[in-house]
Amino acid sequence: MTDQTWTNRTRERGKLAIRRVLHRMDLDLGKDPFTKRLARSLVHADITAVLDVGANVGQYATMLRRAGFSGDIVSVEPLSGAYAQLHTRAAKDSRWTCLNSAIGSGGGTATINVSANSFSSSILPLTDAHLRAAPGSEVIATEEVPLVSVIELMDQYGLSPETTLLKVDTQGFEGEVLDSAGDLLDRFAGVQLELSFVELYAGQPLFDELVDRMRKAGLELWQLETGISGPDGRLLQVDGVFLRTR
Repeated sequence: MTDQTWTNRTRERGKLAIRRVLHRMDLDLGKDPFTKRLARSLVHADITAVLDVGANVGQYATMLRRAGFSGDIVSVEPLSGAYAQLHTRAAKDSRWTCLNSAIGSGGGTATINVSANSFSSSILPLTDAHLRAAPGSEVIATEEVPLVSVIELMDQYGLSPETTLLKVDTQGFEGEVLDSAGDLLDRFAGVQLELSFVELYAGQPLFDELVDRMRKAGLELWQLETGISGPDGRLLQVDGVFLRTR
């Protein structure tokens, strides 16, 4: 047995031990995590700004900063409770702006269903499939929220779509958000979307429809990140990053 073989075997035994502990906590160990792959993708596409739609308490923007992204971030969050935490986080970063609003194409206001876990909240009704996959996502309240369009936000904050990533995490409302971008959708450097294989929210667009819409806008599927699964192990949702083809 060579020293190298012994070293390799010791390392693999260590990985297995760590995986056993992580699996008990519903976690996993992997090489080249999504955060690092996303950061490389932003550099590749010359993306210098992110419009973070559905920011919750700022997890996504915080992840970007930890990955080394130093450009402008505009985070938009409709829920008042989540927005308060988002505002506190963004206040420490001169290039991170936030807005308390929902995004849609019709203007006016909308009623959002507030879930117990906050991040499952949506303007659309939750389905039984969602409730089975995510216990604790039941609706506990509603809030009336203003609606603004992607076009209005891009103009308001002086963002150029050619150098901006449009990130959409709106729990089934992705179609409306994309509608509100109008012709700008054909110019964004990149788009990140939640993509569902089954209806987790009533009436939401599903994986095939959204991927086809991105392709027609000239955006290529660049990477996928596993999302939630059902109690039977079926994959229900992923995150997809699409970049402008050159």
